[in-house]
Parts: sequence; C-alpha cells; structure tokens
Amino acid sequence: MVAYVNGNGVRPGYVIKHNDKLYRVMTSEHRSPGKGRAFCQVKLRNLLDGLQTEVKFRADEQVERCALEQINMEYLYKDSAGHCFMNCETYEQIFIDEQLLKDSIKFLLPNTKVQIEFYEERPLGVSLPEAIELEVTDTDPPFKGATASGSGKPATLETGLVVTVPNFIEIGEKVKVSTTSGDYLERVKK
Repeated sequence: MVAYVNGNGVRPGYVIKHNDKLYRVMTSEHRSPGKGRAFCQVKLRNLLDGLQTEVKFRADEQVERCALEQINMEYLYKDSAGHCFMNCETYEQIFIDEQLLKDSIKFLLPNTKVQIEFYEERPLGVSLPEAIELEVTDTDPPFKGATASGSGKPATLETGLVVTVPNFIEIGEKVKVSTTSGDYLERVKK
C-alpha cells in the first residue's frame, strides 16, 4: 500500500521516495513568502549513497511516504561475501556489503544486536544500540596520579576505532562508547 502526504506534511524522520530514490528527511522548514505560494524546504539524505540534497515541496504536492520494515538482527561475522547478520526470530542469515554499513562497522562485534531497516526486502541501513562496550587494545600507559579530569589520551579499541579516553585507562580494560558521537562514555566495571 502506497501512502502519500502533502508537501507541507513532510516531517523529519520520514522516509520518502523522490525521483525514484529513497531519502530520509533530515529537516523540514515551512516557508510562506510574501509573494507566491507556501512551500516546505526539506533537507534529504539518500539512503543508498548517503548524499544530501535540498528540495522544495509545494503545499499541494503529493509526496510518497515509504514504510520501512525494522528487523532485530544479530551481527555474526565478516568474510569475503560481506558482513553476516542473522534474523533473531527466523535465524535466516543475510550478507550486507561494507559500503552500506559505513561507519557502523567501527562498532560491530560478533553477537551485537542491531536493527536493520528493509525496504521491499532490501537492507538499507543499520541502527546500533545507543552505546557499546569495547576492549582497549592499544594506548599509552596510565600516568601516575591520573584523574578523570585530564585532557585524555588516544586509545585503539578492538574494532579499530580510536577514541580519546581518560589517562587512567589501561590496555585490556573495557570502555563504553557512544555509537552516535563515537565518544568515550565510561569505564566498564568488572
């Protein structure tokens, strides 16, 4: 079933089809110029290549709103076919290309639970948990008397992600990292 919204009904977060491409609406701003008709200025991000564009929709224009299916999946492993994910309910496995995952790869460890968005049975993207725990594999030794209020030091985590951590963090410790900002949140208590 195809759903349509009028041009001034487009909201951030919607997924729409425009010029036969799928876009996520990032921002929408209603404008009423002194002369002419009102319109909605929208910033869109292409769901396949990530490129952004801006479009104006007239208030009376019909815009196709797409419904994405979100499926809970578990990341299993990476091999030559791509990154393997398993549906948590049906145990069906799919492979997703690294290009589609983009920056999400830096947070993926085997057994990580994620949500994958599908449109017409084609995966479009991965929604990660808010934070993830990763082990520190390389960093400078801690300073004597180091506190959490220092400027920090770079640390390489088990997925290859580099974050700034407090000076007291050591190799082998687990840290919690935000998947939205990529910042260190806290040390994981043993």
